[in-house]
Amino acid sequence: MKKEIFLSALFVPISIFSLILFQEPSLKESMKRGKEVYAMNCQSCHLQNGEGMEGVNPPVAKTNYLKDSKKNIDIILNGQSGEITVNGKKFNAFMPAQNYLTDQQIADVLNYIRNSWGNKYAVITPAQVKVERNKPAKNN
Repeated sequence: MKKEIFLSALFVPISIFSLILFQEPSLKESMKRGKEVYAMNCQSCHLQNGEGMEGVNPPVAKTNYLKDSKKNIDIILNGQSGEITVNGKKFNAFMPAQNYLTDQQIADVLNYIRNSWGNKYAVITPAQVKVERNKPAKNN
């Protein structure tokens, strides 16, 4: 009985450590792929360093605007229009939908953006993107 309790007590910390250890490389790989997607689809407006263009395109660097993963996915899938405030500054630029990107590409680019340039947010998976992609269209 004591042996079973001891083994159980060891199993939990080892399992948690394994999850952390094996999750990190997948984030690194996702970010590596995401950097390529960013360079091809985002960098021209948000710039290489994620700082955006003053008064034109909002920054994706050092911003809490990225904390809502569902909102982030929605913006990439459906685009953005109308006034928004990012880091205390107003922007009113049009961002076209990027829904031609795969679920994996969207997850990767968001993982890159959400974990670069001073940002640190939770990992987004292709499954989360798929859920948002398959939601019924909003009627405005």
